[in-house]
Amino acid sequence: MNPHITGLRCTLCGLVEPEGKNEKTCPSCGPRGIRDVEYDYPAIAQRFGRASLAADRRPSVARYLPLLPLAPNAPITPLMVGRTPLVEAPALAKALGIGRLWIKDDGRQPTGSFKDRASFVGTARAVALGRKTIAAASTGNAATSLAGLAASLGLEAKIFVPKTAPEAKIAQLLIYGADVFLVDADYDATYDLCQEAVARFGWYDRSAAVNPYLVEGKKTCGHEIAEDLAGDMPDWVSIGVGDGCCAAATYKGLVEMMRIGVSDRVPKILGVQAEGSAPLVRAFEAGTESVKAVEAHTIADSINVGNPRNPIKALRAVRESGGALVAVSDAAIIEAIPALARASGVFGEPTGVAGIAGIVAARARGLIGPKDSVLHVVSGNGLKDVRGAMRAVTAPTPIPCRIEAVAERLR
Repeated sequence: MNPHITGLRCTLCGLVEPEGKNEKTCPSCGPRGIRDVEYDYPAIAQRFGRASLAADRRPSVARYLPLLPLAPNAPITPLMVGRTPLVEAPALAKALGIGRLWIKDDGRQPTGSFKDRASFVGTARAVALGRKTIAAASTGNAATSLAGLAASLGLEAKIFVPKTAPEAKIAQLLIYGADVFLVDADYDATYDLCQEAVARFGWYDRSAAVNPYLVEGKKTCGHEIAEDLAGDMPDWVSIGVGDGCCAAATYKGLVEMMRIGVSDRVPKILGVQAEGSAPLVRAFEAGTESVKAVEAHTIADSINVGNPRNPIKALRAVRESGGALVAVSDAAIIEAIPALARASGVFGEPTGVAGIAGIVAARARGLIGPKDSVLHVVSGNGLKDVRGAMRAVTAPTPIPCRIEAVAERLR
């Protein structure tokens, strides 16, 4: 695929295999042997960097193909994935007690979530390999992302979601024409069932926790942050954490852009989990890479993960960056939905605003200073979980259709 890929390295044992030999986890370490795609960065930097990016007008992650596990002529989706906007929110920065705050609104993606970045790579690789069917297990966003991008390329999508997935996300799946398996189980069991089905029926596996190439798509978030703020990099990047793939990938993208000379430093990563689903926070605070599964429960469905599948990459990304992992309550997440929207105009789903609650927690603990700048990644559009959003507000009561009733309300 990409001629500059030098191999895939296991995060546990360090075994390096050539690209294309195995698109799963390490053959020696099994499911926990998540692998990382390695590149020849000096060779890439000879042809790709600030100058080439400045000349590239493509409004999608296709501009980062030299850093992705795809051929230059890869069969990519016609949908415009990536290049999501940055919104500065000075009023909210003041309310949070920090120096500056940017919001990266990934709710603007084609299917409304950050996960389109991974599906961009997954669907392209499936088509390039001649596969007709692609599968994923998800709490919602990865599923809808795959369904939408698969439809754009004529792929059949097999989707496994727990029955508790928000109705709006299930509606998206059905509208895109995916074959939906609504599983009477939690996410962890649903994930395991999908893995069994992939093995039995030979479908292409879109799981970013198993297929190392999918995480490569997610790192384009870090590419965009570094490109857009190269001369004014934030001190921190905050993001919600479930399996750990998004935080780890964003960090990798930031590091890559520094390695090829686009930016000059890497922000600290603030990973945020819900208190009811915080196994990575516990491992971080214990100073270990050994993560113990928990029985997960949180309103933020996209991070409602009790047994994270990509924990080591996430823990290492946070630690290497000098960052932190914090847990926040569901009440704090709910409060953050209107707080973000009213201060910036960006409407995020519960998972998408968890990082705002995380900034509050990090400030209270002295992790983030009063002059620090923070970029928060809103990973999903608020319309994906309207029921969750309604918990943050008071629903209006009907009034008679008379001007006097309006006057009475105003009084």
